[in-house]
Amino acid sequence: MDIPGLPARRAALRLLDAVLRRGETLDQAGHNAVQGVSGEADRALARAIAAEALRWLPDLDALIDSATRDPLPDDAKPRAVLRLMLAQWLRLDTPPHAVVATALPLLSGGPKRLAHGVFATLGRREAQLPTHPSLPAAVAARWGIRAGDIAAALAVPPPLDLTLRDAAATADWAARLGGQTLLPGHLRLPRGEAIERLAGFADGGWWVQDLAASLPARLLGAPRGAGRALDLCAAPGGKALQLAAAGWTVTAVDSSARRLERMAENFARCGLSADVVVADVRDWAPAGPYDAILLDAPCTATGTCRRHPDVLHRITRGQIADMAALQRDLLHRAAGWLAPGGRLVYAVCSLEREEGEDVAAGLGLAIEPIRPDELPVGIAPTPQGWLRTDPGMLAAEGGLDGFFVARWQAG
Repeated sequence: MDIPGLPARRAALRLLDAVLRRGETLDQAGHNAVQGVSGEADRALARAIAAEALRWLPDLDALIDSATRDPLPDDAKPRAVLRLMLAQWLRLDTPPHAVVATALPLLSGGPKRLAHGVFATLGRREAQLPTHPSLPAAVAARWGIRAGDIAAALAVPPPLDLTLRDAAATADWAARLGGQTLLPGHLRLPRGEAIERLAGFADGGWWVQDLAASLPARLLGAPRGAGRALDLCAAPGGKALQLAAAGWTVTAVDSSARRLERMAENFARCGLSADVVVADVRDWAPAGPYDAILLDAPCTATGTCRRHPDVLHRITRGQIADMAALQRDLLHRAAGWLAPGGRLVYAVCSLEREEGEDVAAGLGLAIEPIRPDELPVGIAPTPQGWLRTDPGMLAAEGGLDGFFVARWQAG
């Protein structure tokens, strides 16, 4: 018979292994990893333990190494279990006796005694983590001078951002739900409450969308008359919802039928509509031009590291290069579908220059510079007229995801 809480810890260990050894995302690994874990609370606990271990991995490893005579191999099971133990104790406030009782059964023999000894040593030392996570060295090198500010923003998971269907009702929703607003049509709430229980969910008054993720669609503006908008790589659909709410006639294209089904559910909930196309943008072409095109391209998603700390450890230079090549291909295809005078917005939720500035620089259309008055207070366009956000920005207000956005206008 399993010790209460042990299945959740076993699942957390599987999640950690899937990310660090196989390069899977937490979402990809989640279904298989939690098999045998009963109850939503325990499944959520497994993910929380693994996520905190990934968020603080270099610092947890430094503590482990400080209490061992000989360094443990990176892929040694005792190191993995100790990472989970320390994450529970130092980040999730699990009492040490409960940590020991639910984690040591994952090991046996000498490794079990080793893990117990290291954990006990760190307990006697009253070990602590730094004020914010340390980034892996390769990641810090890629992110340059902003790395410290980004790392500081990773100390706690992000707040909950909502995009409102009716921007004119922002003050009403703020009074109804509380929280703060950083732009018309945006509302920020503390984490913790089940989304489905919040007022306005059932009748489609809003949808969940990070503040940064809402900016690309905003930069297309409202249509002049019966404007046609094309949302490429549209799932999960937040930006398509924004375009429809702004009055555009929307065509949403994505290669994932399953993700588009979920998008259709959100459209129905919000009382909005779009023409949905299941297709790979590389093999598809529209029948005619569009007045507005949004390409939220597939990317490494390193800008979502606040909520997806696995990206800190599984993204390689090769993956960045592959994504940049795909993005360049998609962007040039999309540019050919733009009507005269139409707008094209390109966006990626990546912090990598290769996927942002370097891709945008190769397009031959005229840049339409992004204006400061189109952005939240405290966020400014780049000198090129592009937008670059990262999790270290708007820190006092709870931060935002990392995005690159560029805008052009056809002649």
